[in-house]
Amino acid sequence: MNELPELHERLSTVAAETVRVVRGIDPSALDAATPSAEWDLRAVVNHLTLWTAHSFALRAEGASVPADWYERDFTAEPGWGEAYAVQVDKALAAWSDPSVWEREMPMGDSAVPATAIAGMILLEFALHGWEAAEGSGQTYTLPEPAAAAVLGQVEQWAEMFRQYDGFAEAVPIGDDAGAFARALALSGRRPR
Repeated sequence: MNELPELHERLSTVAAETVRVVRGIDPSALDAATPSAEWDLRAVVNHLTLWTAHSFALRAEGASVPADWYERDFTAEPGWGEAYAVQVDKALAAWSDPSVWEREMPMGDSAVPATAIAGMILLEFALHGWEAAEGSGQTYTLPEPAAAAVLGQVEQWAEMFRQYDGFAEAVPIGDDAGAFARALALSGRRPR
């Protein structure tokens, strides 16, 4: 592979919107509710930081996050919004190496193509980024090519994610809804 797949560009676009949202969160709002019944805003930000910043970067190196990071409160650290932005930049830079996209990467007890991991990370950025925006009173907006990529990934992974309680049942939505609203609804989230 001599060039990066289109998915890298979509990841960069969606990551930039999620970083914008995380940077815009008032630390005093971290206890706010989000569309996720299980997670407040702090939990969403910690999940984003663990998976879309640290784990995403480490996967490019063939490594994984330390087990104790699953309980780490990244928002307790000074400058957590900016630290998130810096780490996402590092992750995207690591994935800008075309050879990373040629690898198989561990997932559970098996290995999957790097493109599958990148697609799941795209979902993490978009779906949890939207939850962070909703919980912090911001708007989450994606250009149509990025929204279409998110919808494609939701369509690909929805049934598997439902088996592991990652997605709720699909929510009805109008036929005229945009790609991102359809992705949210298919993942069990209720777009406004």
